[in-house]
Amino acid sequence: MQLGLVGLGRMGGNMRERLRAAGHEVVGFDHNPQLSDAASLAELAQKLESPRAVWVMVPAGVTDATIDELAGVLGDGDIIIDGGNSRFSDDAPRAERLNERGIGYVDVGVSGGVWGRQNGYGLMVGGAQQHVDRLMPIFEALKPEGEFGFVHAGPVGAGHYSKMVHNGIEYGLMHAYAEGYELLTASELVTNVPGVFKSWREGTVVRSWLLDLLDRALDEDPELAELSGYTEDTGEGRWTVDEAVRLGVPLNVITASLFARFASRQDDSPAMKAVSALRQQFGGHAVHKR
Repeated sequence: MQLGLVGLGRMGGNMRERLRAAGHEVVGFDHNPQLSDAASLAELAQKLESPRAVWVMVPAGVTDATIDELAGVLGDGDIIIDGGNSRFSDDAPRAERLNERGIGYVDVGVSGGVWGRQNGYGLMVGGAQQHVDRLMPIFEALKPEGEFGFVHAGPVGAGHYSKMVHNGIEYGLMHAYAEGYELLTASELVTNVPGVFKSWREGTVVRSWLLDLLDRALDEDPELAELSGYTEDTGEGRWTVDEAVRLGVPLNVITASLFARFASRQDDSPAMKAVSALRQQFGGHAVHKR
């Protein structure tokens, strides 16, 4: 199958290589001319045979502008796929705008990171059945081998919604491992913290790919001395908590893990200074001053 692919960074570039290895023809566009197969989106569209399918893999902040530009060079019967980390609520308005031009729209939550080229990508797809059916050769090539790793989750928006929840769960899982790591390092008894994580990789109920990756990180830097605790978030955790509030669903672990990321960015927490001041005021407790 032929596919246009816009955005050839860490994810998009590896996806192009995996698709080509599976025998698909991929015409890629990137603002870096050394990576690009076309000089512009218009040229990319010209290199594809109708009906065309173009997968957009760009940062969320430029996704709408990219899709709008693509819509100007595509036409009736074509499909645009957004595989970036867009907010699910953006999908329905995009689909409506594109439908007016006769262009289909599919949203895909993509998981797999830099390892996806080798291991395959987890794909969560939202869109009309006829569009998904047409794109199945592409999805089959990108997903891991076997029965798992792909779902047609529902109509437009369902793919990005599923990926949002996936990333919220990821926040909670990562933070549980991180808290366990900190407790182990604080213990007077445990002298081989990296070895403990290795022992969990087989035969335990906490084994996972995230655990494997943490073990790999500890092999490279057993005390994580080269890293800062400052941790960013890319938005999906916030959107997950927003949805929990809207629907009245208690997301205790995911919410706590998101707030922990916020706390990681404070050199000296104003909230904890207020707590310290209150303890001193009502109980005369000692405080630490600068």
